[in-house]
Amino acid sequence: MIKVIYKKTYDSPLGIINMESDGEYLTGLWFDGSRDDKKHNSQGVFKDLDIFDETADWLNSYFKGNKPNFTPKYKLENLTSFREEVFDIMNKIPYGEVITYNDIAREIADKRGIKKMSAQAVGGAVGWNPICIIIPCHRVVGSNGSLTGYGGGIENKIGLLKLEGIDLSKFSIPKKGNAL
Repeated sequence: MIKVIYKKTYDSPLGIINMESDGEYLTGLWFDGSRDDKKHNSQGVFKDLDIFDETADWLNSYFKGNKPNFTPKYKLENLTSFREEVFDIMNKIPYGEVITYNDIAREIADKRGIKKMSAQAVGGAVGWNPICIIIPCHRVVGSNGSLTGYGGGIENKIGLLKLEGIDLSKFSIPKKGNAL
């Protein structure tokens, strides 16, 4: 059976955002032209779908500075148990707040009853996120105050955090690395 991938674009204040679906669920959401382009199939059929309308409604609310009161139905494929743990924590980060990769690593270590969990492993799981903004990977920052590790581009991470009212004066922009 051939799996059809549907696509649509959304024009946000930060630029074009690509939406991807299996026809029922949102399976991808990312900034056009960002490093995240590589995570998604370049092929697809452009089509209007209810899930794209639902996602656009969510994005409209979000970009107006509101915390949306619903979540579009999405599906994550190839979700390992470790990624699931990381995503559960990410999904609990409140609008307008940030946590660090180390915070997530400590929470997982505590939950598992182990002494330490790698913040780099957490970073890999966060970076795997195929659905940006809705799954708020932009709210994860480095423990040294660096706005690092955003596949959607550092400018977009800054724009999203500013939109949520986060004081960026206490954060730094990396000179090189994964965020750029």
